[in-house]
Amino acid sequence: MSDATTTPVGETRFVTARLRERPDDSWTIEGALASGAYNAFRQALTMDAESIGKEQVAASGLRGRGGAGFPTATKWSFLPPDLAPRYLVANGDEGEPSTFKDRMLVERDPHQLVEGIAIAAYSIGCHQAFVYLRGEFALGYERLMQAIKDAHARGFLGQNIQGSGFDLEIAVHRGAGAYICGEETALLESLEGERGMPRIRPPFPAIAGLYAKPTVINNVETLSTLPHIVTMGGAKYAELGVNKSTGTRIFSLSGHVKRPGNYEVELGITFRDLIFSPELGGGTPSGRPVKFFIPGGASSQWLTGSDEHLDAPLDMDFVQQTFGVMLGSGAVMVYDDTVNPVLVAWRLAKFFAHESCGKCTPCREGAGWIEKVLYRISHGQGRPGDLDLLFSVGNSISPGVLNAPFTQTTICPLGPSAVSGVASLHKYFRDEVVEMCRRGPRTIPVSAEVTR
Repeated sequence: MSDATTTPVGETRFVTARLRERPDDSWTIEGALASGAYNAFRQALTMDAESIGKEQVAASGLRGRGGAGFPTATKWSFLPPDLAPRYLVANGDEGEPSTFKDRMLVERDPHQLVEGIAIAAYSIGCHQAFVYLRGEFALGYERLMQAIKDAHARGFLGQNIQGSGFDLEIAVHRGAGAYICGEETALLESLEGERGMPRIRPPFPAIAGLYAKPTVINNVETLSTLPHIVTMGGAKYAELGVNKSTGTRIFSLSGHVKRPGNYEVELGITFRDLIFSPELGGGTPSGRPVKFFIPGGASSQWLTGSDEHLDAPLDMDFVQQTFGVMLGSGAVMVYDDTVNPVLVAWRLAKFFAHESCGKCTPCREGAGWIEKVLYRISHGQGRPGDLDLLFSVGNSISPGVLNAPFTQTTICPLGPSAVSGVASLHKYFRDEVVEMCRRGPRTIPVSAEVTR
């Protein structure tokens, strides 16, 4: 692994290489095969199946790219050896605000995803895989379905693949736009035809997942990385990145930057590199300073434009242990000093309140009240005790929210996610929020706002 100070600034393309090099046909079978698609799968079929996960993926240090950052090989190892059938599910329900990397991969390189699924399925002994795809990804759905059809026609899916004796089918299930179904157990409920609500664990999906059978659930980017690990070798892949954050990741950069978009970078570069490098974000369009940024999707707590935060490396463990934030889904949202942070917190709280499935009382009730009080403050109707009220409600959902790790009173992390903006306001903008509340009601009666 490279040291953070020597990690190259700019893109390091593996997962995004084909779609950048062949922008006109990267999603077609012809374009994919011309740039090496399925070579890694052919290679994997000549290897001992279990060694792919236990040796190559483990040596690579690959961690989930969907948000939690859990070691992929460890997740696979939880599968009980004596239970069958077992299933593999690709989580393509990308619903985190300002996250758009998985959509890009599905739309512009579906064969890479199919190949990654095939490698993972072969390694864990799965013969039926599923892709749970966000329903709004219409173009991605069309291209993925065509990719599966073409892979069948070329002998990369179906019965006795490439004469290896290995069989695999892939089914695609379209979600209906529920953010909660990005949580893996709610995804399984939806995939089984039930209402998307998270399950109480244990049992974990590796023991009793889809149809109560052992199930592995991996993110689209995670699976799309596997062909490169097989080709390079796990140890070689682990030389990329920093510490236990190995390899590359795609970051969805948005907000006040000159060049918003998806960038695949080697883990270990700094937030300053990502936001200001001319090859990447290019800095703020107005040249104004960064006031704050959200480093890992809407679920993460925020960081400020201070040198300490901007110079922090993109290292999953470092930012978690040092600042109590996460790289999460890879969405980095940047805000300059013209932005009112309370408005941002309110808009995110409104999203989480709307997307709460309602199963857990603290989330169902607390997220709604957080949204109402933040609306009141951000629209000039704040009261002096409102920030403390918000923090009290937030602590009921996620006790110890200012500390890492914190606890939660809900089954899934959506509840604590609704508190992230409140915790960030409390840590970094308390004086600003207190001043807004001190001004008191102006145009609209407080009671009307609370009960609207």
